Amino acid sequence: MPQTPTDPETIYAAPANWVATGAGAQGNLFLTGRAGTGKTTMLRKFLAGAGDKAVVLAPTGVAAMNAGGQTIHSFFKLPPRLIEPTDIKRLRSTRLIKAVETVIIDEISMVRSDMLDAIDRSLKLNRMSKRPFGGVRMILSGDLHQLPPVVSNSEAPILEQRYGGSYFFNAPAFRDAEFALLALKHVFRQEDPRFLAVLGALRTGRVTPMDEAVLRGLVSGRSAVDASETHVVLTPNNANANRINAARLAGLTSTPKVFNAEVQGQFDEKSFPTEADLELKEGARVMLIRNDPEGRWVNGSLATVEGFSGRTVIVAIEGRVYEIEPSAWEKYRYELDPETKKVKREVVGTFKQVPLRLAYAVTIHKAQGLTLDKVFIDFDSGMFAHGQAYVAFSRARTLEGLEISRELRPRDLVLDREAFAFGKLETIEDTDAYLLARFAREEGALI
Repeated sequence: MPQTPTDPETIYAAPANWVATGAGAQGNLFLTGRAGTGKTTMLRKFLAGAGDKAVVLAPTGVAAMNAGGQTIHSFFKLPPRLIEPTDIKRLRSTRLIKAVETVIIDEISMVRSDMLDAIDRSLKLNRMSKRPFGGVRMILSGDLHQLPPVVSNSEAPILEQRYGGSYFFNAPAFRDAEFALLALKHVFRQEDPRFLAVLGALRTGRVTPMDEAVLRGLVSGRSAVDASETHVVLTPNNANANRINAARLAGLTSTPKVFNAEVQGQFDEKSFPTEADLELKEGARVMLIRNDPEGRWVNGSLATVEGFSGRTVIVAIEGRVYEIEPSAWEKYRYELDPETKKVKREVVGTFKQVPLRLAYAVTIHKAQGLTLDKVFIDFDSGMFAHGQAYVAFSRARTLEGLEISRELRPRDLVLDREAFAFGKLETIEDTDAYLLARFAREEGALI
């Protein structure tokens, strides 16, 4: 009997081939799918296919670092506020912009309409082309059910008036560029049908009585601090995570040791992947925040501190002991190699620190992208952002490894209907594994 394919490259081979051979008029693609469907694997495949004429950008420093790229702001020299048409200027490195053939933007759900409009205008101006995005192929990746753009109360009405909303697809360039949609459906992370049903309900905000019964069964009798002994606590705010981590660390009687990061060049504090002054003790529970090249652990693996040796931390992961050495995170900027005319990444800043973080509690924002065996969701004073509950629940591998601090309330499911108001789709192919479609010209329908 033939084996069922279990990897994204096999399951999505047909749409990936369609993307590789053009994907519509300019080859523009919006790649989406729920947590755990293999978006990152597909992005890597598209990036490898694009070769050395591609750049990877992201809306925040942390997302850019995770994707191995540069922030949109720094690449296009855009101001950190509402972007006006007068902010779009000729760049000194127009040769770089002219050499780029593909722009990949990760975490697109967090990109605002004024930002995508600015990208379109800048590419047109600097490439001297009237085509959408100056003729550059755009691949946008993200999940609109996850974290939304950050918009202040004063900016929201302006974005509404100018673009009809704050999401990236509200920018006229998105409609003009005739994007195709590839929505991945096969979930590789969880296999329990009950859990998949609950995640689907949280994602769409349509919770059935059966889902409610499953959720009630997850309510814990423990406090978040008590639960942090066995589970990673996910919480909506930083202060709560810091409080739980500090309480747990203080409860250990072993001697503390502080590891100081080495920061060089351009590396802002908001993008630090862990503490600049990381205090650890023997017995502390930590999380690895870097994949091991030899595959012994991944970003999100949990470990216990066993001891210290100079600048290294000795940890136990699933009964095996390893020495964790300092690791360097790099901030990139793209440049054009004048001789080869190829696009190359230049390192403009580094942050060197032991790739560990205390792991009794983590904010939901910082947990995006992680997969954890034991998760306790502390609702604290409630979820406050679109998609936050879904992001928290979808970090867990199984229902058995999941506890919640109280029953889910309707107001915890913050869902912005505007996040999905990008019009009708014309289906090209719809299977159990994926949906391939084009964005239709007529607007105004929810999908």
